[in-house]
Amino acid sequence: MTLAQLRYLIAIADSGLNITLAAERVHATQPGLSKQLRQLEDELGFQLFVRKGKSLDAVTHAGQQVIERSRIILAEAANIRSIAANLRNEACGELRIATTHTQARFALPAAIAALSTSYPQVSVHLQPTRDAEVLARLEAGQVDLAIISSAGAPPPSGIAFPAYRWQRVIVTPHGHPLAVRDQPPSLAELAALPLVSYESSLKSESSLRRAFEAVGLTPQIAMTAGDADLIKTYVRAGLGVGVLAEMAMQEGDADLHALSATHLFPPCTTWIVLRRDSVLREYMLEFIHQFAPHLDRRDVARSVANDASQVHWPRAPQWHERQGMPAAA
Repeated sequence: MTLAQLRYLIAIADSGLNITLAAERVHATQPGLSKQLRQLEDELGFQLFVRKGKSLDAVTHAGQQVIERSRIILAEAANIRSIAANLRNEACGELRIATTHTQARFALPAAIAALSTSYPQVSVHLQPTRDAEVLARLEAGQVDLAIISSAGAPPPSGIAFPAYRWQRVIVTPHGHPLAVRDQPPSLAELAALPLVSYESSLKSESSLRRAFEAVGLTPQIAMTAGDADLIKTYVRAGLGVGVLAEMAMQEGDADLHALSATHLFPPCTTWIVLRRDSVLREYMLEFIHQFAPHLDRRDVARSVANDASQVHWPRAPQWHERQGMPAAA
């Protein structure tokens, strides 16, 4: 049994049992990967996957146990390499980040650019995806950290550090009835209009949906998208009133009007989430410092090493405070 065989096994599991895709992800040939899988099964004495013809159809019960342990082994091997790299003061490596499209597009560029200046030999690999998949990628060991938002408690898995707080805004074209009024809309007024928002607003646990339901209303979700730029595009096209994160409004959106929704929906917090079993490289701490300067890097490292989040982190700044700009009207 080798680390390479375990890495191939995880790649197959994370590729939906598609050996061709798994081979691409680990930069191996399909025949080579299949051969290593057979050798691993021969050594173990049982099958890890149920076959259907030449394809893999499902993971066996024994295979599930082996995959779970393999993730732990590979994570610990990565930790050992991180310890060695830190002791050698290595300034090269890679940082894999799972996050949402909104964070990747609007919140992360400045921090990643600053990291590149400090650590030019570190490559950053962003994996923008849906909210529901961000933490799953972190738990599976596919990324080094996750950046995700919630309207309430911190994410349930990993160790979460508050990066910043933000509000939703109501977005309309100029000339829309809501844009020419002096007062912001009520939930009842919004419920009577078609809305364009994030995919997560369709879920029962969505804080947007819960806000309406708390007062006996049902929102009319005309369209959803995972990308804030798409939401703005379809607001411009007249499909409805947009409800999106305040950081998604940029200087280039002068043709749109943003209204504060702080009185309608609860505030959200964006979190940096790390695996509990991870050893942080120095450049990871630098990235966290750039993205959330109010967090002391020594406290972050100590919290991960002790496998527990600090109870009283400094209050995370509001998005508009970070940007030095006024909040939405």
